[in-house]
Amino acid sequence: MVMDPDPRKNHLLAVLPDADWQRLLPQLEYVDMPLGQVLYESGSTLKHVYFPVTSIISLLYVMENGASAEIAVVGNEGIVGISLFMGGDTTPSRAVVQSAGHGYKLKAQLLKDEFNLGGPVMHVLLRYTQALITQMAQTAVCNRHHALEKQLCRWLLLSLDRLDGNELLMTQELIANMLGVRREGVTEAALKLQKLGLISYARGHIVVHNRAGLEERTCECYAVVKKEYDRLLPNRMAT
Repeated sequence: MVMDPDPRKNHLLAVLPDADWQRLLPQLEYVDMPLGQVLYESGSTLKHVYFPVTSIISLLYVMENGASAEIAVVGNEGIVGISLFMGGDTTPSRAVVQSAGHGYKLKAQLLKDEFNLGGPVMHVLLRYTQALITQMAQTAVCNRHHALEKQLCRWLLLSLDRLDGNELLMTQELIANMLGVRREGVTEAALKLQKLGLISYARGHIVVHNRAGLEERTCECYAVVKKEYDRLLPNRMAT
């Protein structure tokens, strides 16, 4: 199978030693990830893990009444399905494609086998998991204490860090569901950022024109998360 683009544009795959990479490469399956696709539901048994390349995946907690809130985002820096190697085959969260693109999937048992070898794959995955836990914790604090505009700036910056370009394929309704707020609130915050010339938004396309401006208007939560990812995964390769 000819894989295009290179699976090692996913940073976790990129930092693996060559011997480990060569074992995994034949097992990786290319997958399209259209906007809104559900990779797994809360409570479902994980049959695969996913390595996004040009897509971004949102991890959501869903309430009994259907309300949801995002707890983390995963893009080309990571893996979707950490509960598989952390001791469980199911997860209480839902994984939804928040920005369309593609990635690669790997059968659950294959990743378990690699993790149980106790080598570089295990160490990389554990460092990534610690960084992801930091993002989850900071997201909870941010959603509780910071204004929606700051949350939106944080969310846009985290998303940009996980993409090659400055454009997101995303609807305001999906953003509202992820942040756990009303769509009208997202519309108001997005319009404010647009009037300032920081972003433009039309028909599900968000283009960031001034990243530095977003960084000035966001809360400290973005810097906390970025610092931890850079500390724990210092050898991430640039795409």
